[in-house]
Amino acid sequence: MKLLLTLMLFFSAQPFHPQENLYITYKGEPIATVNRAEYSIPLLGVPTLNTKKYSDFLNYLEEQVYEESKDAKISRSGEIQQEHVGVRLDKDKFTKLFYSHFFGKGDSLEVPIQRIYPRVDSELLSTIRVKKIGQYVTHFNSSNKERSTNIALSAAAIDSYVLFQNETFSFNQVVGKRTAARGYQPAPEIIKGELIEGIGGGICQTSSTLFNAVDLAGVKIVERYSHSKRVGYVPPGRDATVSWYGPDFLFKNTYNQPILIRAKVYGGSLIVTVYSSEDINYQPRKITPKPKKG
Repeated sequence: MKLLLTLMLFFSAQPFHPQENLYITYKGEPIATVNRAEYSIPLLGVPTLNTKKYSDFLNYLEEQVYEESKDAKISRSGEIQQEHVGVRLDKDKFTKLFYSHFFGKGDSLEVPIQRIYPRVDSELLSTIRVKKIGQYVTHFNSSNKERSTNIALSAAAIDSYVLFQNETFSFNQVVGKRTAARGYQPAPEIIKGELIEGIGGGICQTSSTLFNAVDLAGVKIVERYSHSKRVGYVPPGRDATVSWYGPDFLFKNTYNQPILIRAKVYGGSLIVTVYSSEDINYQPRKITPKPKKG
């Protein structure tokens, strides 16, 4: 806002050349037209930019230019899919250029952009996919289509996720809200000791498989809750229950290298594997099963 006011005061004092249109281009192609008469208001007899109209136009332009960045991923076949660098409108630079052109003689303006670099690139992935530091496998009934769908969706959400040094992984944050709109199906889940039908039932098998994999890798567990009732896909005490409005599963990478999570579904098996680079200084954890109650 301070930039707008400063530019308004400066350019309103300059000679105004009322050419009809100012053409906005991006990558050499026109994407918008600004009619000077429509964007001007008289102020003490001096043409001045209508800031409300300009603000709305700036929001519109942001939407037209914005491209989301995408992290590099590892495909199911094991190939690295290249990252994509995103772009956003450089609003400050555009505003300066816009005012100079609007009150000047220019009839076209190329949109300035800022690059949005992805969090994970292909070079990093190729480095941290080489050393397996933890793995765990659980099994489920693949004929239960609804539950299988929920497991597959949540596994895909954590697959290829990279956790950098000193970062904390949140299952709920990474997987996101489990809704019908996102493809999650109603399936049985345990709530307060009762087995009920709920959207996303079955994802606790994904979180529990992940817990065992990262725990075997010696990763620091920050927050984990067990179900109020025994589950059959992991040994007693080795589960991690999650709920969008309730428990989360958190762990932190305290190692000297990033770690890579791979999650795959093969038929009725869910496999979660943890990788890193050859330079990782890690300490695997030996898990001692709890004795069965007699």
